[in-house]
Amino acid sequence: MSRVFSEEQVSSVAKEMKVADLQNATIGDVLLVASRLEELTGIPFIRMDQGSPGLPANRIGIEAEKAALDRGVGAQYPAAAGVAELKEAASRFVKAFIDIDISPRACLPTTGSVAASFGAFIACTQRIPGKDKVLFIDPGFPIQKSQLRILGIGWEWFDIHDFRGQALRPKLESFLEKGDIAAIVYSNPNNPAWICLEEEELQIIGALATRYDAVVLEDQAYFCMDFRHAFGRPYTAPFVPTVARYTDNYILMLSASKIFSYAGQRIALACVSDKLFDKQYPALAQRYEDSGVFGPTFIASIMYMITSGCTATTQYAMAEMLNRSVSGEINFVEDVREYERRARRMKQIFTDNGFTIVYDRDVTQRVGDGFFFTLGYPGMTGGELLCELMYYGVSSISLSTTGSDQQGVRACTSRMREELYPILEERMKAFREDHPI
Repeated sequence: MSRVFSEEQVSSVAKEMKVADLQNATIGDVLLVASRLEELTGIPFIRMDQGSPGLPANRIGIEAEKAALDRGVGAQYPAAAGVAELKEAASRFVKAFIDIDISPRACLPTTGSVAASFGAFIACTQRIPGKDKVLFIDPGFPIQKSQLRILGIGWEWFDIHDFRGQALRPKLESFLEKGDIAAIVYSNPNNPAWICLEEEELQIIGALATRYDAVVLEDQAYFCMDFRHAFGRPYTAPFVPTVARYTDNYILMLSASKIFSYAGQRIALACVSDKLFDKQYPALAQRYEDSGVFGPTFIASIMYMITSGCTATTQYAMAEMLNRSVSGEINFVEDVREYERRARRMKQIFTDNGFTIVYDRDVTQRVGDGFFFTLGYPGMTGGELLCELMYYGVSSISLSTTGSDQQGVRACTSRMREELYPILEERMKAFREDHPI
């Protein structure tokens, strides 16, 4: 066996799908090309491109949402700040699993974390004149930079690969001391690398955020999914690591998409530090002609203008899933542990055939197995590897599109199925034979 798809086939479909440069293609572009090749040939792809959940939606959420519809909730507009049941559940959930106190009023439902970050970018970059840029601790989620393009907001970035542990402090401060950074963004666990910031790094970020008055946007989309630790036991240590222990300048973004496999209903939370929520900014007051208090302005003058609140029934679903998690009736960590098993098996197939794990270590231990991992191959750039894998019926995205300086691709485990493992193994053996090291 050699290539599954010819270079001509892939090139032709990319042209048909209006993908100008496959090596630097977005997730959406790669998805279009892979789907079209499958459609034309009937040959299945190993889909490692889009990070869409690969497990059934949580039934408790489904039933709670149906019950809310039956109660007639759909007839009324949802409150801009969110329904009280969800706000209270969010506050309890954060206390139970992170051991941080955030009042219900400061927990804002959003239509996915993408909406949360969009609104937060606006609020953070408008609160203080001259602080108008966003700093990304990369690699990261490419869509967030696309949001800044829409908003006309500038950004800085650096790849954390060579700046782990105490090396993070001088690197981070070199950006913050310029005085124009309004917000710092990262995901933990990290999309795409699955690295996890450790306590000393979070302490550095928190201390510098306070010193330079920057707001940390901590994306916890993969909440408790660092399976190396016994996270996810309500009110029981160890608790999820967070920058919120080290600064009052933070917004935590918690999504139902992965932990409850509830992505289709677009529901998340922006949990704002109480001190930040209550802080008054004259620049916000002048712009919006309101109080200028961060929380109310964020909710009523910014987020409401973007989405007009969240679908009410989905808020009740989220509230029920959070409450059942706190009571121990839902073990969402075990519900999604399948991703750990998939990653372990997939990584073994790749490394057995000459691939390397690009981001392979945290500060004190090896990177765990979970929703994503990164792959490199000797002698290939990330773009070249993306294209070569496409010829073997494997779709991914180049790390270059995520703010990484490393050469490789991101692999997602969510679409993997049992019957695809032998196919992946066969194709990667052929890849190794065709690309001797």
